[in-house]
Amino acid sequence: MVVSHPPSRTELARRASDLVPLLQKNALWTEDNRRLPAETIDALADAGLMRMRIPARYGGYESKMSTVVDVVSELARGDGSTSWTVAVWAISSWMVGLFPDDVQDEVFADPDVRISGILSPRAVAIPAAGGVILNGRWSFNTGAQQSQWNTNAAVLSTASGEEPIMTVIPLVDLEIIDDWYAAGLRGTGSVTTVARDLFVPDQRVLPMGPVIQGVHRSTANAGSSIYQGPFMPTVCATVSATALGLAKAARDAFFERLPGRKITYTEDADHSQAPLTHLQVGEATVKIDEAEFHAYRAARMVDDKGPDGRPWTLEERAQSRLDMSAVCQCAKEAVDILSSATGASSVYSHVPMQRIERDARALNLIALMHPDTNLELYGRILCGLPPNTSYV
Repeated sequence: MVVSHPPSRTELARRASDLVPLLQKNALWTEDNRRLPAETIDALADAGLMRMRIPARYGGYESKMSTVVDVVSELARGDGSTSWTVAVWAISSWMVGLFPDDVQDEVFADPDVRISGILSPRAVAIPAAGGVILNGRWSFNTGAQQSQWNTNAAVLSTASGEEPIMTVIPLVDLEIIDDWYAAGLRGTGSVTTVARDLFVPDQRVLPMGPVIQGVHRSTANAGSSIYQGPFMPTVCATVSATALGLAKAARDAFFERLPGRKITYTEDADHSQAPLTHLQVGEATVKIDEAEFHAYRAARMVDDKGPDGRPWTLEERAQSRLDMSAVCQCAKEAVDILSSATGASSVYSHVPMQRIERDARALNLIALMHPDTNLELYGRILCGLPPNTSYV
């Protein structure tokens, strides 16, 4: 089923916005059960939001990165865990598009397929006839229990040395350890998965180096603009959107609770009339605007450089990581301000602000997204030093 006229950016953003009340309604269940409810997954599929980064020949939309940021950030206004899971599914779907076409034929037989993925090479692969034997475990495997496939990194060990690789694995071939008991992003179901003497055929194995550079083995996707950009800028723009959406969710939650409230132990009978409130709201809004600038700058760079195949400089690649970290940092700062301003009653579990605050903090702790790490990387390159990571 080829989609020749996918939904527009405006339409997909509207569909995501329409789901915000449902996600808000399901947020407590999502946290308590540490995964997305079936109602949420069905609604996401019905809205077509699983198809944004799937090739058009399978019924996907091949949406531009700016559209992905619109959708993922809007979902975060409803629930951070749902937004993050959709972001991971979108990245992993795009990743499968780098593999040979026959692998894609198998994985994308269902255009609403859910694919989770882990970038850290936490398993070891040993060459075997026609493929590799894989052993190891991957923690923080978002959405794995509700996915059909996994794109997992590993280290291929041979007599000549070690090489990082990316694999595509059916989830039914992996053992799942339900260990996701977390303070933030609790509903993402980011469990541990384990491979034990698992055979992975050659066609489902790619060397990591070309993957990071955006070099693929798909003939059918060669002309698609969404496959012209490198992997890391694609990842950075996608995951930035959840942080941005959480900051906007905090602003929504603050103003929802504002009417009729007073500042306890003061003579301010109306929270909205207090100069302190005006200062806090103004400062938080500036930080949300800054987060939005960086999120869409990263997205525009992926969109603008993709169609004409312009090469990426090392500084541009590092800038995408800088933009991601700036979104995380600014969003967290905005959430902190609004959370502090909203009052002690926000600690109740039914009040969204406390969940938003925990989710924003969790994002800032993720190794790839940590602001300090990415600021250091960008600074190194500006100072003429080589990067201290291959993930750029």
